[in-house]
Amino acid sequence: MNEAYAIPAVAVVVLATVLIGGFGLRISRTTSDFYVASRTVGPRLNAAAISGEYLSAASFLGVAGLLLVHGPDMLWYPVGYTAGYLVLLVFVAAPLRRSGAYTLPDFAEGRLESRQVRRVVSMFVVGAGWLYLVPQLQGAGLTLQILTGAPRWFGGALVAAVVVLAVAAGGMRSITFVQAFQYWLKLTALLVPAFFLLLAWHGQGATPPDFPAADVPSAGVGAGRPLATSRADHPLYATYGLIVATFLGTMGLPHVVVRFYTSPNGRAARRTTVVVLALIGTFYLLPPLYGWLGRVYAPELTATHDADATVLLLPGRVVGGVAGDLLGALVAGGAFAAFLSTASGLTMAVAGVVSQDVLPARGVRHFRLGVVLAMAVALAGALLVDGVPVADAVGMAFAVSASSFCPLLVLGIWWRRLTPPGALAGLFLGGGSALLAVTLTVFGAATSGWLHTLLAWPAVWSVPVGFLAMILVSLATPHAIPPHTTATMTRLHLPEALKSAGGPP
Repeated sequence: MNEAYAIPAVAVVVLATVLIGGFGLRISRTTSDFYVASRTVGPRLNAAAISGEYLSAASFLGVAGLLLVHGPDMLWYPVGYTAGYLVLLVFVAAPLRRSGAYTLPDFAEGRLESRQVRRVVSMFVVGAGWLYLVPQLQGAGLTLQILTGAPRWFGGALVAAVVVLAVAAGGMRSITFVQAFQYWLKLTALLVPAFFLLLAWHGQGATPPDFPAADVPSAGVGAGRPLATSRADHPLYATYGLIVATFLGTMGLPHVVVRFYTSPNGRAARRTTVVVLALIGTFYLLPPLYGWLGRVYAPELTATHDADATVLLLPGRVVGGVAGDLLGALVAGGAFAAFLSTASGLTMAVAGVVSQDVLPARGVRHFRLGVVLAMAVALAGALLVDGVPVADAVGMAFAVSASSFCPLLVLGIWWRRLTPPGALAGLFLGGGSALLAVTLTVFGAATSGWLHTLLAWPAVWSVPVGFLAMILVSLATPHAIPPHTTATMTRLHLPEALKSAGGPP
């Protein structure tokens, strides 16, 4: 890839992120501005921002890479990522907004009236956020290494610095505008090159010329033994694990959940989710196309385990010349926007919890300190842990979210008999077991057979464990039902229009 085009493209994305974030700083005045943009973000802007932060490195690079290596079976990734919002729309979106919370721990404490539950939820939010942040920083390192030959740590460090500036400057108000801009940039960065790639493929009579081996680093985010190879042993189980994790994990992702607190009311939250379904559904039509073209024009990437670089390399491979360089620069800019937008949302979610539940006092000053702490730990993890493909790494974060936050949200919103001991049991047994499983997987505790498959794809067993633990322990502790449960459930399910008209409080 031509550095003369790619480096300016990345620089423009970074500069635009900082400038738009600076605009948010000018209109961020209160603590509510920093945490939830004063709950004034309309459905269309909010949907673009949610889509911007949700479409991460796993979506922009990883899905095409897995499709290149493993074929059509990997279409469950984009299907699951999209369908997860349908589940969120049906069960969670409006009641979560009506809870009036700032963060997921706020919701847990308000629903169950327990500081202990809040602390445990805070721990899981921070852990899931870091688990999701690490592959974003690693993906940035791989991208910048391919574009410029820079050390792999530099890309992650650059993303970390830009995100800290943007988030700490204006909080949620800033990153709302940043992420909305980055969604449309990412869509353009895949859509425009895809058009020219198809034209070139058609013009060549669908017969690719011979190419030399791709000039990619010998080790990157896609290096090592992909977790996806476990599907070769037990493909049906792995597919079910992926479906459960992606369908149910979306509703508990901390950077997704916090976005619904910015909606003016429950109806706006539902409308936002419908628009999100349309936006991310449109985007996910494109990565499979790149995966298929990668099989035609860059099949050797499967042998080097650098399939995550497919999207970056195809424009130069297929189109070539100045046009290929320009299209490659556009893709590079879109890839960097993917890292920045998702990392911004995750940092916002983790920093919100750190500033409220870890640091000694709340407020804008401590929120900014929380931003620095949140990113510093994630950057350290990105430098120390390597070798897991981005889509697989994000899939593990989904599994943890599905096993912990999904039971808490679904039962907390729809089942009045949930108790604090039940919630704690489900979080520790469901979410804790999933977190342990993915940790053992990352560190290579098992590399083959059923044990590896069960650890790499834990959602099939860890999600039922989480639900059953919450239900059974709650039934065994009826005396622990919070005293204000009826009022809380009414607030979650009664539309704002009825409450303002004099309905029950």
